[in-house]
Amino acid sequence: MPVASMTGFARGTGQDGPLTWTWEAKSVNARGLDMRCRLPGGMDAMEPEVRRRVGEHFTRGNFNLALQINRATGKGRIEINREALAQVETVIRELRDDYGVEPPRADGLLNIRGVMEVVEEDDAADNDQRDAAILTSLDETLHALSAARNEEGARLATVLAGQLDEIATLTDATRASEANQPARRRQRFEEQIAELLGSTPQLSEERLNQEVALLLVKADVREETDRLYAHIAAARELLDDGGPVGRRLDFLCQEFNREGNTLCSKAAEIELTAIGLDLKAVIDQFREQVQNME
Repeated sequence: MPVASMTGFARGTGQDGPLTWTWEAKSVNARGLDMRCRLPGGMDAMEPEVRRRVGEHFTRGNFNLALQINRATGKGRIEINREALAQVETVIRELRDDYGVEPPRADGLLNIRGVMEVVEEDDAADNDQRDAAILTSLDETLHALSAARNEEGARLATVLAGQLDEIATLTDATRASEANQPARRRQRFEEQIAELLGSTPQLSEERLNQEVALLLVKADVREETDRLYAHIAAARELLDDGGPVGRRLDFLCQEFNREGNTLCSKAAEIELTAIGLDLKAVIDQFREQVQNME
């Protein structure tokens, strides 16, 4: 199963007799599965089924779905929402009495949204057939959205794989720098002692070795690099396995960041500090991209 992004867009259309409709579905990043659905008036009962089908296709993302229906021909009747009209008339009287506003004409009143509606005269059988066709069209749209998210996910996976390669290269550089630390630490310690005492340090070889060993233990980053290699292998395995891996990759990002911070705190050489800062920069870039993964 390919890895998927949480970003995508799809449009689907359908027709049943004089009815035509268009579904639009788009998704963006989210911590969980959220959905907003806009359906035409009178079709609110369909929303639970729409939500269920979205949940069958996806595990994460913020979804916006909109359905637009048009009727080429058909039977219908005009109805006046008298309750809404009465409320409008009350407001008009208040405006006239308080501010001297001229009342609108009848066509103006009827153009106010909700005052006049065209009610289609469909029987229950027609409605059931229509709803089934609309939901079938929804499934097709969700399949197209899933394909779009998979395509974006494939591009993101390539970017993430490249960033993991960078992290591995910097981890290798950390290991190489660590290998040169004992000799440099000893030389630096001797120079510091000489500077403090104003002469060549009068320390035995054994004592000098003990002090240097203590400093090296405190600055040892082999444990951090071992964990970095393990995290790199785990992240690559997740990308190879595919599926909804965003949450697990996000957890690995936290582990990457923890090791990068520890490595920088232990660095006593400019070279290792520079490598640590570069490593943290790549890890931040990696985490930003992971936020887009399902």
